[in-house]
Amino acid sequence: MSSPRGDAESLGASARHRLAGFAHVLRDNGFMVGLAETRDALAILASPAAARPASFEPALRALFCATRSDWEKFDEIFQAFWRGRGMRRAQSLTGNAGGKAPLRRMAEAGAAQGAAGQPDHEQRLGGDDGAAEGRGRREGASSADNLLAVDLRHITDPADVVRAHALAARLARTMRARLVRREQVRRRGRRLDLRRTIHRNVSHGGTPIDLAWRRRKIKPMRLVVLLDASGSMNLYTAFFVRFLHGVVDAFREAEAFVFHTRLAHVSASLRDRDVARAVDRLGLMAQGIGGGTRIGDSLATFNRWHARRLVNSRTAVMIVSDGYDTGEPERLGAEMRRLRRRCRRIIWLNPLIGWRDYSPQARGMQAALPYVDLFAPAHNLESLAALEPYFARI
Repeated sequence: MSSPRGDAESLGASARHRLAGFAHVLRDNGFMVGLAETRDALAILASPAAARPASFEPALRALFCATRSDWEKFDEIFQAFWRGRGMRRAQSLTGNAGGKAPLRRMAEAGAAQGAAGQPDHEQRLGGDDGAAEGRGRREGASSADNLLAVDLRHITDPADVVRAHALAARLARTMRARLVRREQVRRRGRRLDLRRTIHRNVSHGGTPIDLAWRRRKIKPMRLVVLLDASGSMNLYTAFFVRFLHGVVDAFREAEAFVFHTRLAHVSASLRDRDVARAVDRLGLMAQGIGGGTRIGDSLATFNRWHARRLVNSRTAVMIVSDGYDTGEPERLGAEMRRLRRRCRRIIWLNPLIGWRDYSPQARGMQAALPYVDLFAPAHNLESLAALEPYFARI
């Protein structure tokens, strides 16, 4: 019987690189894939099972999936990477602040595939029709990729606006699922972590003496969102409403407000399962848009009437605003200081950070920055996806 190392050496370099790329994509999507799993996958790729698609995918699924969420995501990721299918609806939109989004990795991997979108180790069939189909899939991936990276204010085509709204809602659902389902390794838990148990007991000859368990990660954090709905933010507001509609549900305790010249509590609207109806209700509640922004006065209202009830030492306050305040900057600074004393983190998302040569020179922004823990861009869907790792660490 040949060893896994010998099987791996018998493979071509192209097949090994493709499998390494697939393992990288899985890690980007939250799978716990290490060197041992990759080595075993190489053995599967060199075995007769790789020649039969009906057995190749189940073999990799059994190897790489350790949780229920892994199992649910695997088929779509496999189809997108190895066969170029489902590029338009791939749900792996979450990204890292220092790297490419998984959807972009899938698109680039799809471009490297053959005419029929088959793995390099499989026989390619078909002619010009297959090549045309491959090009169409690549174009679909590029279109979704471009829509993720483009500034939301530059999306003017009605069809692209609808697609961007759908991507924002899908991104929120993906982040919500990953945040809610996140688990931790514990000494005691509700179910056995088979992969870690095997790794821990290699020194015992494989006898499961030292067990590893998994259980739901405790998320006591409370989220309060303050969304600027003034005229200067109207190009971004609809996208943020759809995004926040899904993200707010990821936290056990979450409240949402919109403000312009006054503050409005909109948590009930964001919890409405009908997104279109939620947007309509928010539009009615936020009447007065276009009359300027009084961030300091709105924060004063929040601190006086809501902060004592909603904000404590485990609360993260997220303010989404461009920082243009028609009020006095001293008032904004004083209210930010009051809020900072109560909460755990203040996150300020500013769409203007994504603009070229932007610097926070507005007086209101200058007054607020000393009390902000994270000052981040929010001009496109990629920047929103980068928030997930930060939320997970709080």
